[in-house]
Amino acid sequence: MNIYVSNLSFNVTDDDLEGFFAEYGEVSSARVITDKFTGKSRGFGFVEMPNDEAARKAIAELDGGRVEGREIKVAEARPREERSNGGGGEKRSFSRNNSYNNRY
Repeated sequence: MNIYVSNLSFNVTDDDLEGFFAEYGEVSSARVITDKFTGKSRGFGFVEMPNDEAARKAIAELDGGRVEGREIKVAEARPREERSNGGGGEKRSFSRNNSYNNRY
């Protein structure tokens, strides 16, 4: 099962995240998501546990727990949604000859 963990302290590492879940069973992977430009934590991560029963127990017991003064949220991860090509629908033109630029 893939587990989503949010509201993490920016100091939490992959090893810390794995440690939170290891007491409930085997952890296949644990990863804190980082910003691709700065390398700093984005405050959330994912944990994979091969045993669904152990994963459900970990979710039930860790959700709402406190880590470094922050109340973490723990839930089964949802499948990633498809992203559109820019989020705004139509493509916008940014050429120098559009009417907006000619007014100023």
